[in-house]
Amino acid sequence: MLKGKKIVLGITGSIAAYKACLIIRGLIKRGAEVQTVITPAGKEFITPITLSALTHKPVISEFFSQRDGTWNSHVDLGLWADAMLIAPCTASTIGKMANGIADNMLITTYLSMKAPVFIAPAMDLDMYAHPSTQQNLDKLRSYGNVIIEPQSGFLASGLEGKGRMEEPDCIVNTLDDFFYEKKDELRGKKIMITAGPTYEKIDPVRFIGNYSSGKMGFAIAEECAKRGADVTLVSGPVSIGCSKKIHRINVENCQEMYNAATNKFNGCDAAILCAAVADFKPENVSDKKIKRGKDDLTIRLSPTHDIAEELGKRKCNGQILIGFALETDNEDANAKAKLEKKHFDFIVLNSTRNEGTTFRTDDNQIKIITETLEKEYEKKNKHEVACDIIDEMSTLLNQKH
Repeated sequence: MLKGKKIVLGITGSIAAYKACLIIRGLIKRGAEVQTVITPAGKEFITPITLSALTHKPVISEFFSQRDGTWNSHVDLGLWADAMLIAPCTASTIGKMANGIADNMLITTYLSMKAPVFIAPAMDLDMYAHPSTQQNLDKLRSYGNVIIEPQSGFLASGLEGKGRMEEPDCIVNTLDDFFYEKKDELRGKKIMITAGPTYEKIDPVRFIGNYSSGKMGFAIAEECAKRGADVTLVSGPVSIGCSKKIHRINVENCQEMYNAATNKFNGCDAAILCAAVADFKPENVSDKKIKRGKDDLTIRLSPTHDIAEELGKRKCNGQILIGFALETDNEDANAKAKLEKKHFDFIVLNSTRNEGTTFRTDDNQIKIITETLEKEYEKKNKHEVACDIIDEMSTLLNQKH
C-alpha cells in the first residue's frame, strides 16, 4: 500500500505533463507523500504553482533555489524517497538516464536514487520505435532498479503498447501493487465478482435500472487481483475501467449476468456478488419507442433470475459465496434472512441511512455478518472497504483449504 510512502515525481517536457496532476491526486489519495521535481522544459507545459498546490510542497527544478547559496540536494532526495516515478518521461530524458548525462536536477536525483525508479514513456510512435530509444530503454532495463512502463501497457504484466503515456490511474495502481504486502496471498485462487447495475429494457430507449456505479465491486476486483488471484469480473453497464490483469465480462441485463455468473462459478474458489441486479423486468419489450398517450401506461413486470440463490444451490464444499445486502430498514434482520436463504458464507450489509456510503459515492460503511458473528466497520473509502472484505474472505479460504 502507498500509505506513508515517500514518492519523488519527476516531470519532463511532454504534452502529457498535465496528467501529472492526476497522478499526484491519486498518490496522495492513497496516503503517499509526494515531492515533485520538474525539468525546465516541463515548466513550459505545467506551472510549479499548480503542482505545489496539490503536493503542499515547493516544487524543485533548479540546483540553487535562491541567489544566497541555498541549494536543493539531490542526494537527500535519493535517501528520502521510497520510490521515484518519472511521468511523463520523454525520449530525451530516457537518453540522459541511460547515459548518465546529469545536466538537470531531475537526472541528478535519478542518479542519486537509492529506491526503485519507475518511468512512464511519453512520445510519439516514431520516436518510441526508433532504434536509439529502444537501445536506451534496454540499457535502463539492464540497470536492475528501473521499472519501465511502456505506453498503454506495463512491462511487468507482459503487455505491449505504443503511443501515449499510460493513464494516471494505471500508473498509481502499479506503484500501489509494487508496495502491496499481501500481493501473493491469493495466488492460485480463482475469484468471480459481479458488479454494477443491470438494465431491463422497456423499449429501445428506456429501461428499469438502479443507481449502482459499480465502484464497490470494481474495488473488490482490483483488491483480489493485487493479492495475486485469477479474477473474473462480470460487470453491468458502468463507465469504470479496470486493471488489465482482470478478465472482464460486460453484460447489460440480468439474463446475461446470470448466464456469465453460472458459467464461471463452477471453476471458482470464491464468488462475491456485489452487483445490484434488477429483481423485475418488463414482461413485454416494445421493439419501437413507446409514445406518450392520453391514458396511463401500465407495464407488467415479471421476476428476474435470482443469481445468488442459484449459485447458493450449486455451491460445493470448499467454495466461498459472499453476498451484499443494501437495506433501508430492519437492516440486520433482512441481511440475516438473506444470508441463510442464499447459503452465503457471509454477507456484507450497508444501509441507505448512512449518508454518503451507498450509490455513486467513494465511501462505504459496512457490517460483515456470518452465522456466528458480526463485525462493524467505520466509514471508509471503498478501496479500504474492499481490503476488509477480502481479508475476511481470505481467512475463510484458508480455513476451508
